[in-house]
This record gives sequence, structure tokens and C-alpha cells, in this order.
Amino acid sequence: MVLIAPSLLSADFKVLKEEITMIEQSGADWLHFDVMDGRFVPNISFGLPVLEAIRPITTVPIDCHLMVEEPSKQIPLFAQAGADYISIHLEATSHIDRDLSLIKEYGSKTGVVINPGTAVELLNPILHRVDMVLVMTVNPGFGGQSFISEVSNKVDWLKKEREANGYDYLIEVDGGINVQTIQSVSNADVFVAGSAIFNAADRSREITLLREKAEK
Repeated sequence: MVLIAPSLLSADFKVLKEEITMIEQSGADWLHFDVMDGRFVPNISFGLPVLEAIRPITTVPIDCHLMVEEPSKQIPLFAQAGADYISIHLEATSHIDRDLSLIKEYGSKTGVVINPGTAVELLNPILHRVDMVLVMTVNPGFGGQSFISEVSNKVDWLKKEREANGYDYLIEVDGGINVQTIQSVSNADVFVAGSAIFNAADRSREITLLREKAEK
């Protein structure tokens, strides 16, 4: 399975509706929605009002990545606003099991995220109950960063654990993904790409190329 999820962080906010329509028509499978609070990460991005505005105009699954402290306060709001997936950082909560239950309680699918410096083995106690694991291939907080190639080992480990234990979580990667880097993390299932897609002269062709590279 190869799913391409353009990151709306790289879209032109002045014409966001048109950007979403164009991305859908270009073959995107999901939309990736980054939420930053200026505390867990140094940047601030869009939030709940934007999700509420775009949910009615698209049927494409929205993959909501919460880069926030105290995610339990935000989970109900984003779930009720229509996030299909809600992913929270292992590093942002002391109660990951409880927060995953909260996501499920509000009807969204569960995702857990790890930063490049976090050991993937720390996810072992919860792998059986998550719908997706997001491996950051850059340090979170800003778009347009360079891909950290060493993170590919985490993707490979997650795939082996899934196969060995019969788990069914998706593996997602986010950060610096383009046609040059995507093959090194081709064991993932969901590929988030921002500037590579939104800055492309032909977005449909870029999505096709990313998919082809990942499938190889």
C-alpha cells in the first residue's frame, strides 16, 4: 500500500479551498494537517477553525498531526471537527495509553508519533492498539527541512514488528520526503510531502512519481 498525503502546511493559505481541490484532482490519497502550538514545537500553524472550514469541502481522509503539549485537551475538539486520524507525540504526554483511548472514544483512528531522536522500541507497549505510527524524518516544527536518513532504520524495525506480531498499523513518514529520499523509507505505507508537491510545476506528475518511487 502506498498512500500520498500532501501537507497543507505548504499550501497557499490565501486560496486554501482551491489548493485542496487541485491536490485532490492531482491524485492525493489523504490530506496531512499539521497543528503546532508554539510550545511543544517553536512554530505556530493553523488550528481548529481551519479544520472546521475545510472538512465540509473534501471527502479525502484528513490526517491530523498534533504537535502540542497536553494533547488530551485538543483531541475531542479535533475529532469532533472531522479528523479521520489523530496522531499525538509520545514525547508530549505522560499518559499515552489514556490519550489513545480518548482518540478512539471520540471516533477517530489512533496515531502515535516519534521524533528522530526517540528510540522506536519505546513504542512496544502500545503497538498492538494503534492504527498508525508516524516516524518523523525531520525535527518537527517547520516545513522544508532536510531529510534525516538514519530514521529509515526505525521504519524497517516497525515493519518487521508488524509482520512478526500480526499487527495492522500503518507506518507513516513525514519530513523532507521527495523523489530523491522516498525510496530509503519505502517500507512505510503513508508518505507526507509538503514543498515537494506544492512547489512542483505539475503536482499530479509529482504525486505519480512519488508513488512510483515508493512502490519500487
